[in-house]
Amino acid sequence: MFFRNLSLFRFPESVAKSLKHLAKDVEEHRLRDCGPLELATRGFVSPYGRNNEALIHACGPFSLLAIGSQERLLPGVVVAEEVAERIDQIAAKQGRRPGAKERKRLKEEVISEFLPRAFVRPSRLLTYLDAQGGWFVVDSASRKAAEDAVSQVREALGRFPATPMAGAESPRALMTDWLAQGRLPAGLALGDEVELRDPAEAGAVVRCRRQDLESEEVREHLKAGKQAFQLGLTFNDRMSFVLGEDLTVRKLRFLDIVLDTIGEQDKESAEAELDACFALMSLELKALLAQFEQWFGIARPGEHD
Repeated sequence: MFFRNLSLFRFPESVAKSLKHLAKDVEEHRLRDCGPLELATRGFVSPYGRNNEALIHACGPFSLLAIGSQERLLPGVVVAEEVAERIDQIAAKQGRRPGAKERKRLKEEVISEFLPRAFVRPSRLLTYLDAQGGWFVVDSASRKAAEDAVSQVREALGRFPATPMAGAESPRALMTDWLAQGRLPAGLALGDEVELRDPAEAGAVVRCRRQDLESEEVREHLKAGKQAFQLGLTFNDRMSFVLGEDLTVRKLRFLDIVLDTIGEQDKESAEAELDACFALMSLELKALLAQFEQWFGIARPGEHD
């Protein structure tokens, strides 16, 4: 269950106090089945899987939540084709073409008829709350998916002033400097992936993978004025990731020294395995996020920030 991407939000200390009632709050927003005429539903599901009723897995100050959704698959092209066929039938029988208002009504009829027969696609998104550090972490690099997750927690809590992580220092400027000077903060090392861009509008973009980032080729791009918009990094030889200028973490991977710890533990059940993985992951990420605070000047928001 290790996260593969991180969209990061911060919330004030006052929110942490309200998390004492989190179990009750999310229970009232459990995912329900998508109705025959509904396009989608969203709510909380068990992080343990479909055969478990528990909606929260707590480990110290960390609370793991899973946000589930059900979406009916009704392709627009299918609706458009059926509407076109009905318009042709009206034209053939009545010798006229329906106007805009009637075409809209026909489309609504088709959707109402087809929707109950459409397949339902389930999905699940893992998140966790760090009450002590004030972090809300979403396992997604999609800003929309992450914002939807924030909205779902806000709906459950009634109030959840979580804001996207933003630093006093420019991540792009810092990453470009790390790459150009080769001097990185302690514990941080360059990976083998980078996206360089000319900051000018419609400027050139260079993407390198499996590349020595200290090579002359990369340095030439930097000398030409390109900046690091995404940069592959390794932290304490324990995890690797690609960091974006928006401080979104992609391609997160825990390295052997971490994974070997899990392998040494006796996991008697799926619940025990999830507990072990989440405890390890949350502690490893706690160390990383503490460094993010220092590197980028990220302060926990106050009540009125």
